Amino acid sequence: MKNKKAEKTNVMRIIEQHKLPYESHDYSSTGAISGMEVVEALGQEPGRMFKTLVTQGASKTYYVFMVPVNGELDLKKAAKAVGEKSIAMIKSKELLPLTGYIHGGCSPIGMKKQFRTTIHQTADGYDTIMFSGGKIGCQIEMSPDDLRKIIKVDSAGIIV
Repeated sequence: MKNKKAEKTNVMRIIEQHKLPYESHDYSSTGAISGMEVVEALGQEPGRMFKTLVTQGASKTYYVFMVPVNGELDLKKAAKAVGEKSIAMIKSKELLPLTGYIHGGCSPIGMKKQFRTTIHQTADGYDTIMFSGGKIGCQIEMSPDDLRKIIKVDSAGIIV
């Protein structure tokens, strides 16, 4: 089920180690940068494609949130979902040392350390969802249930 055009990423290797089906989508030649540009480049439905956001709670604990690319993380709802008083987005420069990923290529799979991950509840309404394959220009498509076989993912209403 792999797209042979795309160079294999650590995300793909981890999925394959779990022997789970997935599809990779390469959009590196399109020049797409924003989530909505990627949606257009790949001809996908915006609600099916998720961006991976890294935050820090008032307790200094880090959390990962996956929200549709056409949605915006509601910080109050997100804090409530993980039992924090408040949360804030981490600074872009903190992303690489913390996760091993750069801005625009952050995947919920394969971070240096696995953080508590919450996905917007609409993900469960799709047979497959898409998220970063670990580098800019690569999206992974797989079922939300299979994603949960690799990392622990909670669902909640976390967008504005």
